[in-house]
This record gives sequence, C-alpha cells and structure tokens, in this order.
Amino acid sequence: MRRTFSIGFMSLAFGGLWGVCAAQSPWTLRGCIDYAVEHNLEIRQQAIGVDNAEIELNTTKSSRLPSLDGMANQSFNFGRSMSQGTGIYEEAKAASSTQFALSSSVPVFSGMRISRQIETDELNLKAATENLNKAKENLELQVASFYLEALFKKEIVKVYQEQVDLTARQVTRTEVLLEAGKVPESQLFDIKAQLAKDQLNLTNACNDRDLALLNLAQSLNLPGRTGFDIMEPELEGGGILGEGVIPDPEQIYEEALAIKPHVKEAQYRLESSRRSLKVAQSAFWPTLNLGLSYTSGFNQLLVSGFANPSVVSQWRDNQREAIGFNLSVPIFNRLQTRNQVRQARLEIQTRNLELDNVKLSLYKEIQQAYQSAVAAVAKYRSTRAAYEAAREACVYAQERYDVGKLAVYEYSEAQTKLVTSRSEQLQAEYEYLFRTKILDFYRGIPITLE
Repeated sequence: MRRTFSIGFMSLAFGGLWGVCAAQSPWTLRGCIDYAVEHNLEIRQQAIGVDNAEIELNTTKSSRLPSLDGMANQSFNFGRSMSQGTGIYEEAKAASSTQFALSSSVPVFSGMRISRQIETDELNLKAATENLNKAKENLELQVASFYLEALFKKEIVKVYQEQVDLTARQVTRTEVLLEAGKVPESQLFDIKAQLAKDQLNLTNACNDRDLALLNLAQSLNLPGRTGFDIMEPELEGGGILGEGVIPDPEQIYEEALAIKPHVKEAQYRLESSRRSLKVAQSAFWPTLNLGLSYTSGFNQLLVSGFANPSVVSQWRDNQREAIGFNLSVPIFNRLQTRNQVRQARLEIQTRNLELDNVKLSLYKEIQQAYQSAVAAVAKYRSTRAAYEAAREACVYAQERYDVGKLAVYEYSEAQTKLVTSRSEQLQAEYEYLFRTKILDFYRGIPITLE
C-alpha cells in the first residue's frame, strides 16, 4: 500500500507541475516572432540605421534650398582717424561702429551633383530598409527553430510520462500477482527498477523541456519566464503536418530572388554605387551660385557735446543691397576628382561581386534546404512505420507479460524499443515540419503553425 501511494504521489507531482505550466496563457509561434521582432536589441539598432538614412536623404534634398546667414559687428576705435573729406588725420576721438548684414546663397547649377546624390541616398535608404527586413527574417527563423525544439521536448516529456504511468501500473499488477503467489519476488524487484529508470528518463526529459523553453524565452528577451509556455499544434489527424508535394528548388530560387531582402539590399547597393559614380563625375562640371546680401549700420562719436546723426537716419543712409553670381570652374585639383571617379568604378565592381555572391549563396541554401526536406520526408515515413511495428510488438509483449509468459527484462526491452521509436518519430515529425517551413520561408510565406 505504501509503495502504491508513493508511485501515485510521484505521478501526481509530475502531472501537477505540468498542469500549472499549462494553465498559463500559451504563446503561439506567430506571437513569439512578433514579440521578438519588437523587443530585439539588434532589430532596434537596424531601425536606427534606417532613420539615419532618412536623415541623410533629407539633408541632401535640403541642399537645394537657399542658405541664409546673419552677421553683426560691433567695434570701438580710439585714437586719431582720417577725415573722409580732407584725408587729414584729425585729433584723437573715441568712436563706435555697428554693422549688420544678411547674406544668402542659392545653388543654380552644381553639375547635377545634388539630384544624383538624392538618387544615391534614396537607394541607400531602400538598402537600409531591406537590411532591417533581413534582420527580422533571420530572427524569425531563429525563434521558429527554438519554438519547434521546445515543442519536440514537450512531446518527449509526454512519451516518458506515459511510460512511467504504464510501468507504475505494472508494478501494482505485479504486487497483486506476488501476493497470489503467481510470480517470484525477483520479478517485482525488476519491474520496480524499470520504474525508477523510467522516472529518471522523465526527469531528464523535463529538464530538457525547461531548458528549451528557457532558450526560447531568452530569444524573445522576456523580462521573466514565470509561467511561460507555448501552444501545441496538432501535427497529425488533419493537422498542419501534411505530406504535400515539395516545390522544385529552381522554382523556389526564382521566387526568392524577387522577394528576399538580402538580395534586394545587394541590388540597391549596386544601384547606389552606380549613382555615386555620377556624383563623382559631377565634380568635373562648373558650379554656379546666386548670392544676395544686405548690409547697414551706424557710427557714433563718443565725445561729449558732439551731436551724432540719428541711428535711424544712418541706418537708412547706410543701407546697401547686392546681388551677384559666383561661377567656379574646376581646372586642376591635384587629380582628386579623377581618383574619386576611379574609386567609384571599383566600388561598382565590388557591389557586382557582392550581388553575385548573395545569389550564389541563396541558391546553395535553397538546394540544401530542398535536399534536407526530401530526406526529412523519407525519415518521417520510415520512423512512422517503425513506430507502428514497435507499438504492436509492445502490445503483444504486454499480453504475454500479463499472463506470466514473458520475463521482465524482455518486457522492458519491448517498452524501450517503443519509447525509442516514438522519440525518433517525433524527432522526424518536427524535423520534417521545420524543413518544409524553411522552404516556405524562402518563398516568402510567413512561418506559422496555425
């Protein structure tokens, strides 16, 4: 009776612990991905890069606007000064001079540098945006991997929990048979040893499950993981785990070229380098600016008894407006422009190679993902058949053990094979699911388990 109570208490403890976790609101895969994208620090850094590209574009566009500068000058003079009328130095007098000025400059022609720089910055902004999208996609794939790993570990816990419950029932049945004198006491010791082994396996599986959930929670940057749990989708019986036709890798590659952000980023970088070449070449052209200015001021003699003209009259009389054009023609600047053009051409070659490398890497990744998916399908089918065979063998062993025609070690071996085959099947299921989701990922299909 004490043994039975101990076994029941341990089963209740494991079941109760699991029930507490399951009582919390479970997280879906899409919910985990959205939360991770919103709170990931690297994503925030990439978003700052997009904001910085927007500021650079706005700065370039604003360079077309006229500039406006204000100036004020206040000076004091002491000593003899030359008379403007006679040209003779007068006696020493103290005087003050106040000057105000406004000046403006408007670019009329800059060798098309501004317009080309705007095009360059627009492409840089698009590239920065695609770089942000690339970081989001990488994080999405990472979270999906952690999520599926946690699902797999949870399923393994269920397998070992069922094994513990089954062995516990066999211990109870063996005790009854022992009291009736139908089995030797050694058989009870053997089945109890098997129960202890199964409980150890369950404990290890629970630890692996908790570690997988912790890894997932940390990838989301959750402030705390108390009560953190995930939703378990239905894999079989009309669930999401179907055996549809795997798309051709060439078709996936063509779709990925048009939508993947790292390909778009490389294309935008290449176009930006081509515009940068035009910007560098614009330095060969002359530039023309329109200048406007307005100045005025007043002077005061700091001598007692001397009547200075009024400030208003001096301001009116000293006003001066000016308008003019400034033409700058580049003749020789120590080969700086020529070398900048040469560097821009080399940058185009570098960006071309980067784009080709991105496309080649994408093609290899899709080919590998396709082969992995094909292998996962074959493994899934074979492990499913192996599990069905192991389950039938375990049922037959159970019947023979119940009537005393099978030794404990043979019965334990059948159970071990069943657990092993079930674990392999679950691993194959989630591997197959993950591989097919990766192919969908390259096709631009959001990763979900609903």
